[in-house]
Amino acid sequence: MRMRYAVPLVFLASLLAFAQQAPKPPQPAAPPEATAKAPDHAAAYYHAMLAHSYEEMRQYSKAIEEYKLAIAADPTDSYLAGQLVELYANSGRIREAVLGAQEILKRDPNNVAVHKQLGRIYLRSLGEVQAGQQSDDLLRLALEQYQEIVRLEPTAENHLLLGRLYRLNNNTAAAESEFKAAVAAQPDSEEAVSNLALLYNEEGDYARAIQILTAVPEAARSPKIYATLGYTYEQQKDYPRAVEAYRKAVELDHDNLDALRGLAQNLLNDGQMDAALEQYKAIAEADPQDAQAYLRLAEIYRRTGQFDAALDNLKKVESLAPGSLEVPYNMALVYDSEGRFPEAAQKLQTLLDQTAKADGSYSSADRANRAIFLERLGNVYREMNQPQQAVDAFRRMLELGDDNASRAYQEIVELYRDAKQWNLAMAAAQEAVAKLPQDRTLKMVLAAQMADAGQADAAVAQVKALLQGTPDDREVYITLTTLYSRLKRWEDAEAALRKADALASRPDDRDYDNFLWGSLYERQKKYDLAEEMFKKVIAGDPRNAAALNYLGYMLADRGLRLEEALGYIQKAVRLEPENGAYLDSLGWAYFKLGNYDLAEQNLRKATERMGNDGTIQDHMAEVYEKKGDLRQAVAHWERALAEWGKSNSADVDSGDVARVQKKLESTKVRLAQQNPNSK
Repeated sequence: MRMRYAVPLVFLASLLAFAQQAPKPPQPAAPPEATAKAPDHAAAYYHAMLAHSYEEMRQYSKAIEEYKLAIAADPTDSYLAGQLVELYANSGRIREAVLGAQEILKRDPNNVAVHKQLGRIYLRSLGEVQAGQQSDDLLRLALEQYQEIVRLEPTAENHLLLGRLYRLNNNTAAAESEFKAAVAAQPDSEEAVSNLALLYNEEGDYARAIQILTAVPEAARSPKIYATLGYTYEQQKDYPRAVEAYRKAVELDHDNLDALRGLAQNLLNDGQMDAALEQYKAIAEADPQDAQAYLRLAEIYRRTGQFDAALDNLKKVESLAPGSLEVPYNMALVYDSEGRFPEAAQKLQTLLDQTAKADGSYSSADRANRAIFLERLGNVYREMNQPQQAVDAFRRMLELGDDNASRAYQEIVELYRDAKQWNLAMAAAQEAVAKLPQDRTLKMVLAAQMADAGQADAAVAQVKALLQGTPDDREVYITLTTLYSRLKRWEDAEAALRKADALASRPDDRDYDNFLWGSLYERQKKYDLAEEMFKKVIAGDPRNAAALNYLGYMLADRGLRLEEALGYIQKAVRLEPENGAYLDSLGWAYFKLGNYDLAEQNLRKATERMGNDGTIQDHMAEVYEKKGDLRQAVAHWERALAEWGKSNSADVDSGDVARVQKKLESTKVRLAQQNPNSK
């Protein structure tokens, strides 16, 4: 078997120079008069066999001399010339290989075998250079050869190779044409079908990708076809179909770890935690060096509250990939989920210090990483009730520009809103729009602030002005739905949500819309319709913590089906154990069930997370009243009224305020009766 040598980099410059200048090749080694003689086939065969023997023994110089003698004996034999070209290429003598191939093509321009030889030389050389002018030139030379190859031999394989070169050259239209030709030439070619589908995926045309893949009859679909189909469904966020496709790929090829990884990832995407866990365990067992498998195992354990197991798997990743940024970042996520906020903050700050560059010259990937670290750090500080440190972290994101700056402003506005610092929230939103005037999302953030500040009509008009008559209007209609809902303009809110529904293109879009419908109905006290919508969300995504919590709280607050309500809320808390709103719901469900100790325990945790929430303070007061601690009840009802007084009117139920005022007065009277001498 012939030895294949990588092309030495020192030859690349000369390769390009000779390929592009195409100098006149040297005369054959045989004497000129030899070409006039009749071909000596016996001598040619003799020398060719010797050349082949020397080549097998890796004595390439002797092999080359013998091929030259064979060609001198029979100059008309283009096969011999081609063998010499191949030997030059394999032994690293690129200059002679290119010159020899060019000489043959001058005499025989339709020699497809030599075009292929020359094309392979350029491709091998292309693989040895970094991006830049040299690689661009080599790609152009390879394209020229494969264009000729396709002209002379339009097979599926050749169309496929040319299509890949066009794709590498970012000429998607030409690549698509070649891939289509490959499919037409061989409809059952998994490579042709997969490459065309992947090209459509890159263009975002998932429907056409699915169409070309599903056109292959099921009986003829290979593991690769099914895996590509799974990948396409994944890009559409249609995770159940992605799971089905990847599962079929694995059934056809049990040893295909890439298909198994796709299956595991989409089970995770679809919220099938237990099934995903089993698949990632299988991957780790089959490939103990797969760091990503351990990362995913850590993620699953974290999301299911098994924090020790999560940290154990992260330590395995640390040993496999020392220096990985993902390990400390994921450790920070675990600490955050456990409520170990100082440790989470320390991990994130260390990551920022390690990735800092004194001159600020960050690549796009560097900027993306730093933005993730800073955003998470800001949210950890928010959970620690350190708002100024949180704002500082978010403001450090601004210098990273683009979408990072937009997200930073959104976080800052939301932080000020949570703290009920309405003037600061408005100022931050105005600053954001002034700094990023083309950002539609920030304009909608400002409009929300304007509506809360009493400028409802101006806010609605500003959002409506962003409508463009395109699918991107979905985000605008969602914002209008929220605005109208806060303004209690229910008919307008429902009309806007119907328009958003019409532009939904993905399953998770519809899940989100159903959640909004549930919220909209609940606020109008249309509880049966709200329950129906939340159950739709949960049916599509059984791990949707927000829907589970909302449905559970809605039932518990009305004293209905309390055990069922408790189950929904418990699942939400397991998914997000440090979420203050969910802990409040859990405490309130226990209160409704008469378990006041568990109610107090969970509501106390909720107040630690969201102490400025008037509803949580009201719930705490109700628990203390039931337990006979009237002094604590009074204190929490007073706090509830104070917090509601600082809140936006859209967030406060006037009926709750009146009820608490009445309860507070009566409880104060009872407290005074218990302690007649107290002031």
